[in-house]
Amino acid sequence: MSSFSPTGDVRPTTRRWEVEHEGAGTSPVRPPMTYVLPLRWHTDTGLAELTDYLRWLGDRVEVLVVDGSPAHLFARHAEAWRGLVRHLPPDPNERGLNGKVLGVHTGVRAAGHEHVVIADDDVRYDESALSAVHRLLSRADLVRPQNYFDPLPWHAWWDTGRTLLNRALGADYPGTLAVRRSTFLAMGGYDPSVLFENLELIRTVRGYGGTEAAPAWLYVRRLPPDAAHFRGQRVRQAYDDLAQPARLLTALAVLPALATAIASRRPRLLLGAVAGVVALAETGRRRAGGTRVFPPATALAAPLWLLERGVCGWLAVTQRLLLGGVRYGDTRIRRAANPAPRNPQLPAIVHFLLGQNRR
Repeated sequence: MSSFSPTGDVRPTTRRWEVEHEGAGTSPVRPPMTYVLPLRWHTDTGLAELTDYLRWLGDRVEVLVVDGSPAHLFARHAEAWRGLVRHLPPDPNERGLNGKVLGVHTGVRAAGHEHVVIADDDVRYDESALSAVHRLLSRADLVRPQNYFDPLPWHAWWDTGRTLLNRALGADYPGTLAVRRSTFLAMGGYDPSVLFENLELIRTVRGYGGTEAAPAWLYVRRLPPDAAHFRGQRVRQAYDDLAQPARLLTALAVLPALATAIASRRPRLLLGAVAGVVALAETGRRRAGGTRVFPPATALAAPLWLLERGVCGWLAVTQRLLLGGVRYGDTRIRRAANPAPRNPQLPAIVHFLLGQNRR
C-alpha cells in the first residue's frame, strides 16, 4: 500500500539524490515524461526537503503537484514551488472516497506527455530510474518499480520484511507506478472509492488488456514515515488483504498455527517455520541484485512482520464486519479493491530480469 496520508505525516529531512549519473558541468536530458505527485498535507514539516527534490526533478521532467491540502498550506506550497512545478488543486468535479486517486485523475488528465510517473510524496527517483521507466513505457502500459527504504530506522526495517516476501513470491506494491496516458484515459481512470489504490490501478490496466512491466531490478528510493505514522497504518495496510483472498487466508492462519505449535509443545516446528520464512525473505533479498539496497538483516524482519499481519488481519476483518470498513481520513472505506479480472486472454505480466532490457 502507498504511504499517501490523509492526515499528513512528518518526513525526514534527508537530502540525497543520485547525481553520479550526470557528468560534471553537463545539462540533464529532459525525456518527454510527466511526473504526477498527488499531495494532501496537514503539516509542512517536510516542505524544505520536498522542495529541494522538486527543484531537482523539475530540471529533468515536467512535474505536476496536485495539492489537496487545506487552503493555508496550499497557498504556502504555491509560494514555495512557484517557477519549479505546475501546482494545481484536484478537479472539483471528481468524486470518490480516496483523495489520492482523485489527485491522480486530475494530474494524468493535465499531463503534457504520454509517459506519466505517479509517485507518493515520500518517493525519491534518481536519474537512472527515470530513464528506465521512460524506456519501459515504450513497451508496456504500466510499470511497477521496486521501492526500498533509505534511511532504515527500526520500523522501516520491520516493513522491509513484507517487501522481501513479496519479491520472493512475485512483485511488491510500491508507492509509485508509471502509466501511458493514452491507456489511462481510454480505460476511464480507475475506481476512486477503494483503499488499495495501486492494486486497483494495476488490475484496471490488466482488465483493459494492457501490459504490465514489473522489473525487480528497478530500484526507487523511498523515505520512511515517522514511527507514529507507521504504527497508525498497521490495520489499514492489513485491510488491503481483503482484496487478495489467498493473502488474507494466509494472514488469518498465522495465529491459529502459532497457538497449535505452542499447545503441542513442539518448539522445533515453530523454529522451522521461522527459519522457512527467513529463507523465503532472503530469496527475495537476493533477487535481481537486491543485496545492493536491502541489508542482510532485513530478512530477519520477515517473521515479525508476518506475525503482525496475522494479528492485524483479524482486526481488519473485524472492522469490515462490525464497522463497515476501515478509517481513511475523515471517511470510512469498505472495499479494499475490486476483484481481479478473470480474462484468460489478458497479456501476461512482463518480468524483466536483472541484466536484461536496461537499454
